Amino acid sequence: MSTPNIRAIGTPSATLLRPRAYYALTKPDVTFLVILTTLAGFYMASPGPVDWMHLLTTVFGASLVAAGTASLNHYIERREDALMRRTARRPLPQGILQPIEALLFGTLLAVAGVAWLAWKTNPLAALVAFVTCASYLGIYTPLKKHTVMATAIGAVPGALPPLIGWAAARGSLGPGAWILFAILFFWQFPHFMAIAWMYREDYARAGIRMLPVVDHSGRSTFGQILLTAVVLIPVSLLPTITGMAGLPYFFGALLIGMALVQACVWASRSKTNLRAKWLMHATVIHIPLLLGLLMLNKL
Repeated sequence: MSTPNIRAIGTPSATLLRPRAYYALTKPDVTFLVILTTLAGFYMASPGPVDWMHLLTTVFGASLVAAGTASLNHYIERREDALMRRTARRPLPQGILQPIEALLFGTLLAVAGVAWLAWKTNPLAALVAFVTCASYLGIYTPLKKHTVMATAIGAVPGALPPLIGWAAARGSLGPGAWILFAILFFWQFPHFMAIAWMYREDYARAGIRMLPVVDHSGRSTFGQILLTAVVLIPVSLLPTITGMAGLPYFFGALLIGMALVQACVWASRSKTNLRAKWLMHATVIHIPLLLGLLMLNKL
C-alpha cells in the first residue's frame, strides 16, 4: 500500500508523518487512563510514604504494556478500522505504516513492559500486566465480532491496571485492589456504551457486534448504562466502608456518582448522538475526579 499524500491528511512534512503515526498507534488517551489507574492503585496500596521512584518505575512499565497492547490492537483490527469513518484515518488504513511495523512495534513495547515490571517491581505485577494484554487481545478483541457480551468481557482487562499498581506496591492483591477493580469495571459501561451508541453505524459497517448495533431502539443500551451507573455509586463508596478512605471521600464520591447517574438519565431521555457524546465527556471527567478524591482522602 502506498503512502498517502501528505497534504491530504494535513501533516506538515514526511519527517513528522511516521513518528506521529507510531505515537497514534499507542492510543494516547487509553494509555493515559492506564497511567492514571495504575498510579491510583500504587498510591492506595502504599502502606507508608509513597516511594516515588518505585511509582514512576511501575507507571513506566504499565505504560509500555498499554502502548504495546494498543498498537497490537491496531494491527489486529486494521481491516475493521478501514471500514469505519472514525478510524479510517488511523496509520494502518492510511498506509502510513505497514502492518508488520505495527506488529513489531506493539510486540516490542508489550514484551519490554512486562519484562521491565518483572525486573523493577515484582513477578505479580508483571503477571497482571501480561494477563491484561493477553486477555484484551486474545479474548475481547476477537469476541467483538461475535457477541454483544464482548463489552462485559473486555471490561475485565480494562479494569486490571489498578491491580498492576497495587501488586507493584505490596507484592500481593488485597481487598482494596479488588475494590478499585470493581469501580473501574462498572465505570466502563456508561463510558463505552455512550461511545458505541454514537458510532453504532460505524460498528455495524465493520461487523462489530456492540449492543447498540442490534439494539435499534436504544432501550437495552441505555438501560445498561443507567443500571451500571447506579451500581457504581455503592461500589465507589466501599473505600470508606472498608477503611481505605475517610468521610470526605464518601460524600464526594456520592455526589460525583449521583451527577453521573443524572447525566445518564438525561442522555437516555432522547438517546441522541449529541447527548451520548456529552455523557461520554461526563464519564471522562468522573473517573479522574473520583480517583483523585480517593487518593487525597486516603487513610
